[in-house]
Amino acid sequence: MTPDTSCPCGSDLHYTHCCQPYHLNLNFADKADTLMRSRYCAFVMKQFQYLVDTHHPQHLAGLTVEMLAMGADETQWIGLEVITHKQQSALSATVTFKAWFLNDGDLDAIFECSDFVFENGRWYYTKGEQFTADLPKRNDKCICHSGKKFKACCMKLMG
Repeated sequence: MTPDTSCPCGSDLHYTHCCQPYHLNLNFADKADTLMRSRYCAFVMKQFQYLVDTHHPQHLAGLTVEMLAMGADETQWIGLEVITHKQQSALSATVTFKAWFLNDGDLDAIFECSDFVFENGRWYYTKGEQFTADLPKRNDKCICHSGKKFKACCMKLMG
């Protein structure tokens, strides 16, 4: 990526000024939704060690960098939609989101309400409740945030 490349997390910032400092462990996310956005970006950028490092150790259940890398080249991440961010307390929060992707020409989303905890000065992902995402309708705004209608943008990528 170049310094002027927009960050995949959907912010209006460039990657070098948004999620890259988290991926390089130069900064820690100050809020759960920031961590969630940086984790989505880590999937896009294949920063799998960051995903393991920001997953609470008690909830890893054997997850490894190698497991995260399996099939990663077949997945094309399209866009992120943060639906809600709820701060439960100073030490816990939830973030509901849809992370859209294409795999073999099929559009799908990880639609999840994720739980986060704050420990030792850092936010960590713990677990999430999965939901089924409804596909965008033809005239909806595109999931990639291009500003175009879905039919004139990412719908064309579907097989």
